[in-house]
Amino acid sequence: MLDREKPKMSIVRQCRILDLSRSTLYYEPRPISDKDQELMRLIDAIYTEQPYYGARRIAHDLRTQGIEVGRLHVGTLMKKMGIEAIYPKRSLSRPNPNHVKYPYLLRNMAIVRVNQVWSTDITYIRLSQGFVYLVAVIDWYSRAVLSWRLSNTLEGSFCRETLQEALAKGTPEIFNTDQGSQFTDERFIQILKDRGISISMDGRGRALDNVFVERLWRTVKYEEVYLHAYLSVNECRQGLARFFERYNYKRPHQSLKYQTPWSVYQKLAA
Repeated sequence: MLDREKPKMSIVRQCRILDLSRSTLYYEPRPISDKDQELMRLIDAIYTEQPYYGARRIAHDLRTQGIEVGRLHVGTLMKKMGIEAIYPKRSLSRPNPNHVKYPYLLRNMAIVRVNQVWSTDITYIRLSQGFVYLVAVIDWYSRAVLSWRLSNTLEGSFCRETLQEALAKGTPEIFNTDQGSQFTDERFIQILKDRGISISMDGRGRALDNVFVERLWRTVKYEEVYLHAYLSVNECRQGLARFFERYNYKRPHQSLKYQTPWSVYQKLAA
């Protein structure tokens, strides 16, 4: 925990030790109006059901519900939520030259064992007043969620912490992500390289390249998030902890012959 009142070392050094940027330390989010928070909740519901919808189609859907909103405003809120339409499209911006992109390694690959492929992604989680971001690491074969974390910003440190926690449980042969800046960051990539893990990245805008995480997000939203109105980040964290406990240890999967994800992972990873 940073000491900002009477620090024994400089704030710069404290941030460096904690791998925390000073921009995150001093970050104070601009208040979001009640109207925009409600719009973001509606956008989240539409996007979860139809992830290939862009700002134009979501704005149209909202207008059919009697909510007057423009495409540009929907696009602004989607960017704040960290989501975009899932479909192949032309690249309209240049990639960061400091961030290396890796090819997608999983096309037509049969997933036949645990720790063959892991993947990660970030999703938006709504609160009664505000929102947070959820990241999780999942094993493709067992569907087990190996680690997860919440953050109130898209700063990459919470993704690296989640990865490190998952790697304490095992080592995958391949790790798959999208091309988000959190996952193309050199520090994230280096963690994988240090463990000799092959790196795979989705084609831009292709949800089916990371299909198991997309399915997980739908389950999280419909079986937990949409059923509750979290009043705080702590309440959200407690609710998700109960959900992932149930998901991993108590919720049987038909594809696993009605075994639970963690029982399959633990048995086959031994």
